[in-house]
Amino acid sequence: MKGSLIILSFFATGILLGIFRIFPHDFLHYNVSFYVLCGLMFSVGISIGNDPTSFRQFRNLNPRFVFLPLMTIAGTLLGVMTVSFFLKNRSLTECLSIGSGFGYYSLSSILTTQCKGVELGTISLLSNIMREVLTLVLAPWMVRYFGKLAPISAGGATTMDTTFPIIVRTSGKDFAIVSIYHGFILDFTVPFLVTFFCSL
Repeated sequence: MKGSLIILSFFATGILLGIFRIFPHDFLHYNVSFYVLCGLMFSVGISIGNDPTSFRQFRNLNPRFVFLPLMTIAGTLLGVMTVSFFLKNRSLTECLSIGSGFGYYSLSSILTTQCKGVELGTISLLSNIMREVLTLVLAPWMVRYFGKLAPISAGGATTMDTTFPIIVRTSGKDFAIVSIYHGFILDFTVPFLVTFFCSL
């Protein structure tokens, strides 16, 4: 939760700096967001490669949980397709590109902004932050009514970092490996799916 509030504060600060023209008008035309994206991808690669226990845990994963990330992807995209019918001013592909962030708001919002512009990038940011925050707040309720895998699926790409503690607390330590595996796979798919749907 604290991390989400920090991200939102940076977002709000950026809006204020833009409103009061603190930076030159041409500041964003120098591909600043592209270099930020490259730095973000570099840091994600380091964090994954720097934890050798993750790969060992993946090898010991129960086979019946292997398809959980695929079910999360399918369920999310199906839900997005359903909601898109009620959003007359947004195309199906725009909605799918936002949903494909799976809670990974920092990366998905930058990719969406690069491909579709600032407005859709902002929607992507807020939508994916809401997914993370709702998982943090509603995880105990999800476990109670939908089972121990529910907060993992709801957390999307965040289940190996920000929502991991609440998942372990509510679903139990037995689901820690599942949570890490789930988040790892969805982290990996976000740049491909967001870029794919943005290009359609």
